[in-house]
Amino acid sequence: MTSNPIAETVRSLMPRAKAELTELVAFESVADEAVAPLSECEGAANWVADALRAEGFQDVALLDTPDGSQSVYGVLPGPVDAPTVLLYAHYDVQPKLDESAWLSPPFELTERNGRWYGRGSADCKGGVVMHLLALRALKANGGVPVTVKVIVEGSEEQGTGGLERYAEQHPELLTSDAIVIGDAGNFRVGLPTVTATLRGMTMIRVGVETLEGNLHSGQFGGAAPDALAALIRILDSLRGPDGSTVIDGLPADSAWEGLQYPEEDFRRDAKVLPGVGLPGSGTVADRIWARPAVTVVGIDCHPVAGATPSIPSSARAQISLRVPPGQDSVEATKLLFAHIEKHTPWGARVTLEQVGQGQPFQADTSSPAYASMAEAMRIAYPGEEMQAAGMGGSIPLCNTLATLYPDTEILLIGLSEPEAQIHAPNESVSPEELERLSVAEAHFLVNYARSKQV
Repeated sequence: MTSNPIAETVRSLMPRAKAELTELVAFESVADEAVAPLSECEGAANWVADALRAEGFQDVALLDTPDGSQSVYGVLPGPVDAPTVLLYAHYDVQPKLDESAWLSPPFELTERNGRWYGRGSADCKGGVVMHLLALRALKANGGVPVTVKVIVEGSEEQGTGGLERYAEQHPELLTSDAIVIGDAGNFRVGLPTVTATLRGMTMIRVGVETLEGNLHSGQFGGAAPDALAALIRILDSLRGPDGSTVIDGLPADSAWEGLQYPEEDFRRDAKVLPGVGLPGSGTVADRIWARPAVTVVGIDCHPVAGATPSIPSSARAQISLRVPPGQDSVEATKLLFAHIEKHTPWGARVTLEQVGQGQPFQADTSSPAYASMAEAMRIAYPGEEMQAAGMGGSIPLCNTLATLYPDTEILLIGLSEPEAQIHAPNESVSPEELERLSVAEAHFLVNYARSKQV
């Protein structure tokens, strides 16, 4: 990295960053009381609020949002007539999943092979620390040249829309000239990347009932309608022969134009087992950035342990549908419901429940803010040019912000590059990426302030 005062300051702050991330990762802040105590989210929210106060933020508050979570807000006033930049991250995390699959405790930040491991280290507690590092570097080198608003969400991973609804009810709160969403990631380690598109999502639960109670499979099997078999038929109908997502009436043939994702790189990043093929058609970029994708994320039925030879009378599944830009998540949900009802066999009783939803997002990469970020990335990543890529995941707040503030420039950066393995066991963050992106964000704020003076 080219030596400059901001970069040198960030480098000197990295031990403090590791200590702070260790404290923040220690909170099991899953925004679901069925998984973790509410006190864990409260602890993480208060940690963020205290960190903002220590940096001189004003009006620091824990905002009670409609879904029962808390978002942390604060304002750091800048020079008179300076532009306002909103910095976003979230402190809630995904559940640890199978703890036995973790090589170190999921809520203890652990250094291994040059990376820091722990749930939320990249997604997105590392984003909170990234914002703090950038601001501290600027304060140590002449001051922060813009007014900064910070919003740190408390339920992003659940998709329950608390902050979205709160922002709609208080539209003045997050007004700004530019927004930096610190919840995306580089295409690969060392390649500076802004995320140009996000798929939206809808999360639903499907329940199937066929019998008043379970039946002996020897006495009734063959004629009695099996609820789990019916559910399997429903789920299978959502995929074509090649594995492509197939939902009646939902287009699934769009192509991605731009940075491509070589199949061999994807197989390595996704850790696909040797000999296992990739489902779907088109390029990898088409499949993960430009087309809908359905995933069965959970099934409730008889567990294998202790199973008896009986016919299930009921079964349930949770389905995630990712919705690409150009499609509407509300309409996609309606089509998904209709498809399931149409493909339910044997007249089985089916219940459908929506448990989360967010719209897709597409950024304007021709805006002045992107030019400021490209210049900042050149400084933080010498010899590399900023790339624009898609991201298959969803950040529901983005579309809400774009709707509320149509003239505001929105940029997405972050620490969730492929090696981070977010949402999976052994999530990790690259400290080098944390350092470089903090430098980039600091320089972006300087560049953006300068661009607004012209």
